[in-house]
Amino acid sequence: MLKGKADKTNLPSRHVTMGPARAPHRSYYYAMGLDEEDIAEPFIGVATCWNEAAPCNISLNRQAQAVKLGVKAANGTPREFTTITVTDGIAMGHEGMRSSLASREAIADTVELTMRGHCYDAIVGLAGCDKSLPGMMMAMVRLNTPSVFMYGGSIMPGRFNGKDVTVQDVFEAVGRHQAGANSDEELRALEKVACPSAGACGGQFTANTMACVSEAVGLALMNSAGAPAPYESRDQYAQASGEAVMNLLEKNIRARDIVTRKSLENAARVVACTGGSTNAGLHLPAIAHEAGIDFDLFDVCDIFHDTPYFVDLKPGGQYVAKDLYEVGGVPVVMKELRKAGLIHEDCMTASGRPIGEELDKIEGEADGRVIYPVEKPITKTGGVVGLKGNLAPEGAIVKVAGMSEDEQVFTGPARVFECEEDAFEAVKARGYKEGEVLVIRNEGPSGGPGMREMLATTAALSGQGMGKKVALITDGRFSGATRGFCVGHVGPEAAHAGPIGLLQDGDMITINAVTGELSVALSDEELATRRENWKGPRETIYASGALWKYAQLVGGAQQGAVTHPGAKSEKHIYMDL
Repeated sequence: MLKGKADKTNLPSRHVTMGPARAPHRSYYYAMGLDEEDIAEPFIGVATCWNEAAPCNISLNRQAQAVKLGVKAANGTPREFTTITVTDGIAMGHEGMRSSLASREAIADTVELTMRGHCYDAIVGLAGCDKSLPGMMMAMVRLNTPSVFMYGGSIMPGRFNGKDVTVQDVFEAVGRHQAGANSDEELRALEKVACPSAGACGGQFTANTMACVSEAVGLALMNSAGAPAPYESRDQYAQASGEAVMNLLEKNIRARDIVTRKSLENAARVVACTGGSTNAGLHLPAIAHEAGIDFDLFDVCDIFHDTPYFVDLKPGGQYVAKDLYEVGGVPVVMKELRKAGLIHEDCMTASGRPIGEELDKIEGEADGRVIYPVEKPITKTGGVVGLKGNLAPEGAIVKVAGMSEDEQVFTGPARVFECEEDAFEAVKARGYKEGEVLVIRNEGPSGGPGMREMLATTAALSGQGMGKKVALITDGRFSGATRGFCVGHVGPEAAHAGPIGLLQDGDMITINAVTGELSVALSDEELATRRENWKGPRETIYASGALWKYAQLVGGAQQGAVTHPGAKSEKHIYMDL
């Protein structure tokens, strides 16, 4: 389209730019340095989660400037705005973690409100840390605008004693320090070098998992997620993303044209074959919910179950995001999946072309070190498995990447903790026994509130050398950096009288990731009796404020822990108002 000659008669920005009644609105734009031609062009929201909370977000501001150059080059008028981020690495292990999952909803809500309030016509969204990626994508699908997502990039690996290290190594070093296996000086030396640059955690933890999802689901340009945050090449992808959103706007290709049941299945395949974070089992259903698509935890896990695991990334494997990028990134991974007939090739992408056409352009092949050939996978089934049984009627999820099949079955007596702090103190004091199943309850989305991650506890167990000698189950979550036999998202949660809330010390629990079972050796009658005697949800200290409000609204993990009815109940599309 020619500069200043766009037809805005059917675009949202007409409400704030066109006609005599909008003279006051236009005066505000002149105040910000726009001219008549700028005001006549489509308004593109450039949303970032920039802040100074953590390295994950610190480079987003710079990359947003390159996005704006791309928008302007394609004759759009970019309007930059920011939203919040709660960064898990900082929030981990204390009350702050309750804010993490709730921030996903706050990000989606604030982006929606900003877009609606200012009548922007399309969006490029940049995000860096765990919950900000799905939060931004949820807003795009909710609004159903032309949308392009861009990841801020991963952190560079640190070097310590001749090896690459990540923040996961620091969390686990705390466990070794508590066990007396390393000194104050060693811990201090590691913490100073583990995170040497801007960018999100380097392993296939939640941020990089959801970055891979952004490409696989089609909302991000191919290979845009791969380059580490410090690489100047990210600016080229950013500029291309700005140009791409203008192409989508011209063709009226919207977020729900891209995010479909098939594209969500593609995304779940990529999570499984890379040994991605269990949190994807929460975020993919939440993104689907915004599109009105039925795609819950069990749908995700069905795909996980029959997808080979062939990309060797931390925490289950050896390599980090930078290594994956250097051997071709997500496009090469998807090419391998295509060879096995595991990709829907007709799904639309942010380029305006189907995924099959995009993959046809990719010349790289599996290197056999980071990306194994799909016909010779690390294991035949995915790195993340869904579980179900009388202990989890609404399901649960466990990461098994890097575990042998005999390590995926565990039976032992329950040792019950009413919250994460109690469990962490017990682990520090070695107040548990080999062979036990540690149960951490009252940490679900509503009962927590906030569905905290348990990295501090699981990392301490690993640091003590007990990661494979006990199992752990919770109605809360685990970090993408968690390893060991750790089951999360157990539903219904304890606060809703789920079976996990009825367990007692000594109950025999079986976890079988091979058959997909999570059960307790109690009869239906015994569980019913315990439910009758249940004293109700555990009282929390959150009786007002954002977390109280979240606890009232949030649903179960099976559907993605969402807080509103979703697209199935909507009575309008924002773009068509």
